[in-house]
Amino acid sequence: MTATYGILGWPVEHSRSPAMHSAAFRARGLEASYACFPVHPDDVADAVRGLKALGVRGANVTVPHKETVIRYLDAVTPEARAIGAVNTIVREIDRLVGHNTDAPGLARSLDDAGVELSGARVLVLGAGGASRASVVGLAGRGASRIAVAARRLEQAETLVRELSPICSRTVLVPIELTRDDLANELREATLLVQSTSATLASSPDSAGFAAALAIELMPENATVVDLVYRPRMTTVLTRAHERGLNVVDGLGMLLHQGALAFELWTHMPAPLEVMRTALELP
Repeated sequence: MTATYGILGWPVEHSRSPAMHSAAFRARGLEASYACFPVHPDDVADAVRGLKALGVRGANVTVPHKETVIRYLDAVTPEARAIGAVNTIVREIDRLVGHNTDAPGLARSLDDAGVELSGARVLVLGAGGASRASVVGLAGRGASRIAVAARRLEQAETLVRELSPICSRTVLVPIELTRDDLANELREATLLVQSTSATLASSPDSAGFAAALAIELMPENATVVDLVYRPRMTTVLTRAHERGLNVVDGLGMLLHQGALAFELWTHMPAPLEVMRTALELP
């Protein structure tokens, strides 16, 4: 019997996860399929009930549902609960359990790129589910200071307040996402993590968002990573590349969070290079 997996999001048709996981299932000789499940924000509860009723074996969760989905699952791992976001759902007999593989996925992608995380001074743009995972993953790898910038200061303050207990060895600082507030952080940051949707191909002001960041203030040895992977070279990465900085696109995090999800679902090692190749195909 073919096992069914998929991804919940809105929109979700652009996702590269079906190509990545379908290739992984084939490589491991598994009878499994992976589909996109477009779920309107008002229908998340019904979608989760549908996963259970239809016997779906596992699912990924992407924007804007990573935080909302938590309340509808049977259980959530302590780390995902602490982060406040779920990106992977695993069926355990008759229960749906939420996990977060984004946090370790980001750290592994930066390891691949040769980025030193211990002692890093980080600026994270955004305060949503991906931002939360980024903060936890980087704090867990020894970042010394992480500033979180959001359009509304209260969002950044909420994230810092909720995550500080599990990131106790890292200084967390909330700031407002304005040019003036960002300037000092950019001057000191060794790593900039762009985790908002502002640089998606569909964003109406992606160029304006990038132009508002004073990337020219960053140290010459700094790294800029954008968690958006379509386009791979976002407006923010383009500006960083022009500045001569090290840039890391979002496919690395997508690959590693997906590999961890695959292992949770199948209890088999993920065929990492097969998955990487599938992601890089046009």
